[in-house]
Amino acid sequence: MTLEAVRDYLRDNDIEADEQESVFSFSLPGVAKLQVPVRLDVGTHSLGVHAFVCRRPDENHERVYRWLLERNLRMYAVAFAVDRLGDIYLDARLPLSSATPEELDRLLGAVLTYADESFNPILELGFAASIRKEWEWRRLRGESTANLEAFRGWLESEDEAPSSS
Repeated sequence: MTLEAVRDYLRDNDIEADEQESVFSFSLPGVAKLQVPVRLDVGTHSLGVHAFVCRRPDENHERVYRWLLERNLRMYAVAFAVDRLGDIYLDARLPLSSATPEELDRLLGAVLTYADESFNPILELGFAASIRKEWEWRRLRGESTANLEAFRGWLESEDEAPSSS
């Protein structure tokens, strides 16, 4: 029954998914994070939700992970987690009764919102030096900086990346 509910939800919302042995893999389109890879695992007793947000930060690990933990206190259904490599995910394990169209919509909406809203702050905290180097390299060569526009404010100042709150 739950497998059918997930299949129906994905079909009804035009989400193309790969299904293999009760596992659905797909991407949700974002704004700051252009694609949010998601995996739904339909188990015997629970529905697992796993979404990749960002690779392991290059710098300021403690600040990034603290920011994620503080965000967890204000989030619905999912929470930030890190894997053994330090890569950042959104993760949840919910009862199978959560596989209703309304709850799947709310759940995947939360995943997309949290991944998208958190992406730039994670980049600012965990990749500021790399972003600044890329910005300067592109400006010196007259290359497009369009995909760095979200960071223009602190990149054009002499300040370091802001501390996201």
